[in-house]
Amino acid sequence: MRIAIDAMGGDHAPGATVEGAIQAAESWNDTTVILVGDKALIEPHLTRKPANLEIRHTSEVIEADDEPVKAVRRKKDSSMVVAGRMVKEKEADAFISAGNTGALMTTGLLIVGRIQGIERPALAPMIPTMDGNGVLALDLGANMDATAEQLVQYAIMGSIYRSKVHGVAKPRIGLLNVGTEAMKGNELTKAAYPLLEQAPIHFVGNVESRDVLRAPCDVLVCDGFAGNIMLKSIEGAAGTIFSALKEEFTRTWVTKLAALAVKKGLSQFRRKMDYNEVGAAPLLGVDGLVLKSHGSSSATAFKNAVRQARTAVQNDLVRSISSEIGNQ
Repeated sequence: MRIAIDAMGGDHAPGATVEGAIQAAESWNDTTVILVGDKALIEPHLTRKPANLEIRHTSEVIEADDEPVKAVRRKKDSSMVVAGRMVKEKEADAFISAGNTGALMTTGLLIVGRIQGIERPALAPMIPTMDGNGVLALDLGANMDATAEQLVQYAIMGSIYRSKVHGVAKPRIGLLNVGTEAMKGNELTKAAYPLLEQAPIHFVGNVESRDVLRAPCDVLVCDGFAGNIMLKSIEGAAGTIFSALKEEFTRTWVTKLAALAVKKGLSQFRRKMDYNEVGAAPLLGVDGLVLKSHGSSSATAFKNAVRQARTAVQNDLVRSISSEIGNQ
């Protein structure tokens, strides 16, 4: 198995990407990890060089503020585009990037290509939940708008992903909405509801955003606009809560003692909400395995992204989605 990592993508590149690649290569000797990027910038961070770690030199980088389509078309020797081409040409089984999200979506569409029958790929990150199992939500930003038929495709892809990668026997599919009643919502959700009922999935109905962290479903379906707002709201609320707790627990010596008493529980809760533990979000619907890591990903996050990619490759995720969509 060969997994490429865009070594130049992310806030902490190439240091975090290189260390994460090293850790992954050391953890799974049956997997070749390929660092794609500027060799001169990568090599100073190679504190160790496992035999199953390779470097693919590239001369360009797609920056965070680059216009996605122009960057992908003009920077043909950028680390992201080359990694995408490696997947397209079967030189790699998957590629991971923490770089420019729009450029990654464009690379997925223009370089890797869509699965036949998929109208639009979807970005599907895991939202941490209180039970520790998480909710796979899609689409959370690849497409701002969607049709009811596209939401059904998201649901099918999400169901297959949770089954193949996470081992969920019968994934529960929910539709993000403003109420749980079947006829609630806008024109999109009203049109999607009956289609989801008829789809080859375990549809459990509408889900309100306030309930998402309680894991009412295994897969949450929505358009990218509503989904991204929900995700940013959850991230913002979690960050604010942790900041407020830290401020309160350090206010006096009494609260500092109280903090010691609950430190273990708070640490466990923080880990549940940490994107580094998840690894990456797959771009479902492209004809190859493409995963988007958080821009601020640490070495641990990249290692976990490789673990995630390995599981998806081992379970033939892309072929499973292609086969199911082809039967619709």
